[in-house]
Amino acid sequence: MPPQRVGYALVAGLRAFPSITTRCSLLLGRSQTQLSPIAAPIGLIRAFRLPRIAGPTRITPSLLLASKQWRTRTASTPLTLSRRVSIEAIPRRKSRFVRLFLRTLVFFGFVGLTVTAVVVAFFIYDATTYRSNSEKVDIPVPELALHPRRGGPKNLPIAEYLIDDEDDPERTSQVDKPRLVILGGGWGTVALLKTLRPTDYHVTVVSPEGYFVFTPMLPSATVGTIELRSLVEPLRRIVARVHGHFIKAEAYDVEFSEKLVEIKQVNSRGETEHFYLPYDKLVIGVGSKTNPHGVKGLEHCNFLKTIDDAGMIREKILLNLERACLPTTPDEERRRLLSFVICGGGPTGVEFAAEIYDLLNEDLTRYFPKILRNEVSVHLIQSRGHILNTYDEALSVYAEDRFAREQVDVLTNSRVKEIQEDKILFTQKDKQGNIITKELPMGFCLWSTGVSQADFSKRLAAKLEVQTNKHALETDTHLRVSGTPLGDIYAIGDCSTVQNNVADHLVTFLRGLAWEKGKEPEQLKLSFREWRDVAARIKKRFPQASDHLRRLDKLFHEHDVDQSGQLDFQELSDLVTKIDNKLTSLPATAQRAHQQGVYLGRKFNKIAQCAPGMSLNEMDYGDLDDAVYKAFEYKHLGSLAYVGNAAVFDFGVGGLTFAGGLMAVYLWRSVYFAQSVSLRTRILLAMDWSKRALFGRDFSRY
Repeated sequence: MPPQRVGYALVAGLRAFPSITTRCSLLLGRSQTQLSPIAAPIGLIRAFRLPRIAGPTRITPSLLLASKQWRTRTASTPLTLSRRVSIEAIPRRKSRFVRLFLRTLVFFGFVGLTVTAVVVAFFIYDATTYRSNSEKVDIPVPELALHPRRGGPKNLPIAEYLIDDEDDPERTSQVDKPRLVILGGGWGTVALLKTLRPTDYHVTVVSPEGYFVFTPMLPSATVGTIELRSLVEPLRRIVARVHGHFIKAEAYDVEFSEKLVEIKQVNSRGETEHFYLPYDKLVIGVGSKTNPHGVKGLEHCNFLKTIDDAGMIREKILLNLERACLPTTPDEERRRLLSFVICGGGPTGVEFAAEIYDLLNEDLTRYFPKILRNEVSVHLIQSRGHILNTYDEALSVYAEDRFAREQVDVLTNSRVKEIQEDKILFTQKDKQGNIITKELPMGFCLWSTGVSQADFSKRLAAKLEVQTNKHALETDTHLRVSGTPLGDIYAIGDCSTVQNNVADHLVTFLRGLAWEKGKEPEQLKLSFREWRDVAARIKKRFPQASDHLRRLDKLFHEHDVDQSGQLDFQELSDLVTKIDNKLTSLPATAQRAHQQGVYLGRKFNKIAQCAPGMSLNEMDYGDLDDAVYKAFEYKHLGSLAYVGNAAVFDFGVGGLTFAGGLMAVYLWRSVYFAQSVSLRTRILLAMDWSKRALFGRDFSRY
């Protein structure tokens, strides 16, 4: 049908409905009699706000038939169509600014309601934490726990039962389990307790301190960047995970033959008492103490190994600042009081120097007389050629340049000779190589120059002839203390060092291999295939040697001097001695102690899992550790240090390093935040960093 005929039809239809006709006329600005076949469709579309259809309109026969039927029905049945017609202008949309403002109000309203709900929920939870039950109940306590029997070489009380052995069903079920005694409360102990399965052992932790200290952040606590309580976690809370027991005392000695640990403690009368604690497995993690290096006058220094040390340093720093403000303090004495000296250029010394600088630069001028900032001096004495000498050299140079810009005096190739009450004597080499002695006035001195053996470790090593290391207890690759009954005593952390002895082990192995073949060891020769078998045996026994045994073919050809295609006994000895010399002692770091604790926890879990089968087959002798679990393998995950609003990272893989400003500082914080021992300490750390940003460091003395 042509479009014009469609228009005539619509005009006729519209005139049948006056209300619609009026709406179309108003929209088109015409009278009802002026509606043309062309204007009618347009008015109809505008009246009902219908979308326009592109292209010609096609009227099909079915559409005409439906229209005819509709007209017939409406002729007999009146149809009333009503639509309100308004001549008011269409309201304008709100501006983008108004819409954004309204959405912002809605968002903050939702946030406010959410915060209110959270606060109300917290108070409801807090109300449930209070207890008012004052009823007393009968607590079962073993008789031998209240009155222990005496015995052992020194006829001391033997704590075979503890007073909380029957406090709950979990502890009661562990009374007959193997006794695992852990000495110390450091990184290794915490990692072991977090890995250990709760129901496999009767666990007892003995430590002179009742808390674990997050040692990497101690330098920040000395200047008030973070609070001391943010770095400690009660050991009893950690021990509770395995339903264990905690004794706040100090380990004194070990009786190997009777499996007794001698414990020393101070009673309520101030008297020292000793008693025995029996064990089936003993883990030694007593740590170490600061190495004096034979220097006189260390009583005038402060150390930084415990939370008490951090508190004393903080007190001393604030006391020096207050004394320097007194009107009666002479200029020379003021400069001495504000002279801070750090002996040792390792991570602890460097981070403490950086924290001291941050304190003086960011907070000192805000609350103290400004003359103090001009007279403050920070000195770092290092015996090596660079600070952070265990890091990549590029990072050491970066840290030194950073300190030079911050006016921190770095004295390398210097050795402390003596420490007096008001000055430090140290030696340096001049350009001609002559050693000259210098002195440096000081009001505060931090001694951070490495570690040495603890008294308990010395006492233990003196009883074992094979213990020749003067700095730590020697262990094998399964962390068992050398010279002790196999599988009884282990050592982890700073108090221990893992023996390599690859050469000695190989010589013993080659002698056994020669005897199997009916030859003398000196006549033994190995082909390349046999050398691969020997190397696989070495890797299994000494995992730390794996990096030096990657190119077996290259090593074989290098040491096959006579080009015979075989390695004789002497050539093998030279090869393994070369590898043995490349292996170094593991670093005395929290990272190593943590990995050792996790390793022992997994091994003890495996031993407990295999115990029923071994007992059934009467396997109670031999190298059970090696039978059920692999040797310990240390994986260096990198090192990091804070250097004053900047940080350095040594990833230890392919020489990959990173150093930067505030972004590196946030990354450094993130690493330690993730390594924190509990959710409680993480929340406290975040709050302390926020308080420092908002209110500055805390200068309170109490």
